[in-house]
Amino acid sequence: MAKGKKRKTTQKDEPIEKAAEESNSEVQNHVAEPEPSKKAAEKVRRKKPKVAKPETETEYFPEKRNLEDLWQQVFPVGTEWDQLDMVYQYKWSFTNLEDAFEEGGELHDKKIYLFGCTEPQLVFFQGQAKVTMIPVVVAVVSPFPPSDKIGIKSVQRETEEIVPMKQMKMDWVPYIPLDSRESQVERLKNSQIFILSCTQRRAGLRHLKIERVKKFEYCLPYFYDPLQEDELEQSTIVQFLYPIDPKPVFGEFDREFDDLEEFTDKLIGEGELPADQKEPFQDYLKEKFREARKANREATEARKKAREELNDESRAAFKNMKFYKFYPVSTPDSPDVSNVKSPFINRYYGKAHKVI
Repeated sequence: MAKGKKRKTTQKDEPIEKAAEESNSEVQNHVAEPEPSKKAAEKVRRKKPKVAKPETETEYFPEKRNLEDLWQQVFPVGTEWDQLDMVYQYKWSFTNLEDAFEEGGELHDKKIYLFGCTEPQLVFFQGQAKVTMIPVVVAVVSPFPPSDKIGIKSVQRETEEIVPMKQMKMDWVPYIPLDSRESQVERLKNSQIFILSCTQRRAGLRHLKIERVKKFEYCLPYFYDPLQEDELEQSTIVQFLYPIDPKPVFGEFDREFDDLEEFTDKLIGEGELPADQKEPFQDYLKEKFREARKANREATEARKKAREELNDESRAAFKNMKFYKFYPVSTPDSPDVSNVKSPFINRYYGKAHKVI
């Protein structure tokens, strides 16, 4: 058999071979790159374009002041437990109290004893009038604690008790400024500020009897100055609680300014006292007068004895003792209380030497 000869490639054949090569290449590529699956296609469709994050500005928080939480550490004596939240519903500011400890201030470089209380007052805030529990801080300038006792008294309670502070879980404790709280030794040794603190916690109230819980609400910081005149004991005001059904009658009667007949008729006219109780009520008040006079005599004798027993150092301390009453300063975050300030502290301390 004769061998075949190789066929020469002509220019006419080149396009045909080139087209065949391209066709084979497309087939190979089609096999190498399979069509994407449905899941992959959906993933591509769901993929969101990246959004450039805006550059966030660095936040700067104001540095805490050294005595910023001083007023909050002071226990508000006599405030009802269920009203404590009302006291702290505003961002009260006591920068005036903080400034008083600075050089040139009333409390600078002195030993200070602080206690708190609250005063319910009708004040305006953001255009609305509302009864607000205003926190107040009283500062006592004294080389020793002004008292280690607490008075328990209210209009609703006829009897008055004077008990040790510790009986009501209260005591004077050192206040540690923020910049000294890391120190464990020096912070107690150099304390110049003492606050009246209470270790009774609200969570533990449910384990106490109602009478015991109410005692905390009737507490008043007690003070007794043997050098003062008998202003408190010689007061002409008599507090009363006349026990009748369905509702007892309570209030204050001033023997110096109130007329017994007019006072009684007014109570009857206002529906507070039944007409048939006029005479018994007047007899009750007269008996309260006699009790008050007796208490005045006994207190005067006790004060005279205490005055005689004072040494020169204690006598000088009582003579130089000062009371300062601090109210919150006006801020956009709290009501303005400038129109409701009063120098009166309580029935034991009387009036403050200065209201700030």
